[in-house]
Amino acid sequence: MIRETLEPGSKHAFMDITPGNGASFQVRNTLKGDSFQQSQTGITAPYWVKLERDAAGYFSGYYSADGITWQQVPEAPPVQIPMSVNVYIGLAVTSHNEGVTCKAEFSDVQTTGSVSPPMWTHQAIGATMPSNDSEPLYVAVGGNAVVYHDNPDAAQIDTWTQWDIDLQAFADQGVNLTNVNTIAIGLGDKNNPQAGGSGTMYIDDIQLHPEP
Repeated sequence: MIRETLEPGSKHAFMDITPGNGASFQVRNTLKGDSFQQSQTGITAPYWVKLERDAAGYFSGYYSADGITWQQVPEAPPVQIPMSVNVYIGLAVTSHNEGVTCKAEFSDVQTTGSVSPPMWTHQAIGATMPSNDSEPLYVAVGGNAVVYHDNPDAAQIDTWTQWDIDLQAFADQGVNLTNVNTIAIGLGDKNNPQAGGSGTMYIDDIQLHPEP
């Protein structure tokens, strides 16, 4: 997708694969106007899609079975969409149902032209982005010694983040660092755990590094 802003009514061009319509080229060429689309039915994922914009502001949508030979969506000639100098490009997923979530996996994503910054973020458009409940993150060693993350809303951090803990913080709480039997990672208040939180956390690469 290429869109002018992240507001729900933004002008945009969108090339997608859907279960019902196959490969679709969708366009909204006026702010807060209606979207319209042309589709090639009979196409199911996985499939390649390509969205192009030329120097004159014309957008075209293509699909491909192999990423080499491309076909333009039938009856979907290039559409001129006036946009500001800076636009947003990205990958879009929607269930078209507020009560239903969906999941998609993208691969071999490429962009051309001047793209800055060269990183991916996520943004809900016209909806609320699901997130974890707001909870502190902690590490407990030896049962009672606890160190909390500096960010009290650590459960809502949405990028991979390294957390370094000085082992002295556990030693200061009476832990014999040469004889550690248990280590635990948790969310919430270690001394007053409450059931009912929701969300997903990924924790990996737990390592112990000696002093340099």
